[in-house]
Amino acid sequence: MTQMSELPEAASGTVSDAVKGNWVDHLAPERTRPYLRLSRADRPIGTWLLYIPCLWGVALAAAAGNGFRLWDLWLVTSCGIGAFLMRGAGCTWNDITDREFDAAVARTKSRPIPSGQVTVRQALVWMAVQALLAALILFTYNMTSILLGVLSLALVAIYPFAKRFTWWPQVFLGLAFNWGALLGWAAHAGEISASTFALYLSGIAWTLYYDTIYAHQDKEDDALIGVKSTARLFAENSRWWLRLFLALTVILLAVAVILALVPQRNPLQMVVGLAAAWGIGLHMARQMARLDLDSPESCMMTFRANRDAGLIAALFLAIAAVL
Repeated sequence: MTQMSELPEAASGTVSDAVKGNWVDHLAPERTRPYLRLSRADRPIGTWLLYIPCLWGVALAAAAGNGFRLWDLWLVTSCGIGAFLMRGAGCTWNDITDREFDAAVARTKSRPIPSGQVTVRQALVWMAVQALLAALILFTYNMTSILLGVLSLALVAIYPFAKRFTWWPQVFLGLAFNWGALLGWAAHAGEISASTFALYLSGIAWTLYYDTIYAHQDKEDDALIGVKSTARLFAENSRWWLRLFLALTVILLAVAVILALVPQRNPLQMVVGLAAAWGIGLHMARQMARLDLDSPESCMMTFRANRDAGLIAALFLAIAAVL
């Protein structure tokens, strides 16, 4: 395992791919910093990407029904807190299972476990604490949502191992990260529908897009240590595949909107709802125009830009819900 003395970041405990000037490194109590870094609190993009499908689910369910209710304020707030906690628990589990891989990759060897800031036992306890706090939130929802939340744990548990047995680990990430579309819809409506699954599939296509870009940062190290990814699988054909995932994201989101809103017979609502699909698609197309897959900096910047792409879709879906 890489020793702390070999890591310039480890002297201060910082992580190499964290957002510069993040609040964990500068404001959090020193004792809590290794655990917050383990939860990726210094890299908030993952929380956003887990939270946004929840927003999609709540907003489109509201648009398909009778609009927003007061209860939805709790759903939107608690889903955000839950996304932070479950993303933290999932990342902690990921770092436990990947600790030997992380120690061999330049971008990840400064993480808390391979750099020696946190032991595996401490990480397991921290993971359990985060998961239990998230469970307390989940248990305030209806039974359908609770069952969906419990089922999602299987995906969280499997994902870190996917890169060992498939070239498509991004599919497993998509299944896990977009589960909130199902859960958010069910938490509002008490049930799920065909539109819900179209929304879920749109999110999976979106994840395949942004996480393939993310994986291009590590493609050389991954090849050396035998880690599989869509970035390595697609190689020089990656841009073609990224365009395909972009198109699927837009088409499936449009299908979800149409299935949800046709019964409402409100043309303006339909136009605004479909603008969610066009909005995210245009943002992703702009990303593609600037993306350099051979530049880790460009890949990271593009990956992070998907927060805004997802929020654009969420905004239009929310507007449709109040029309």
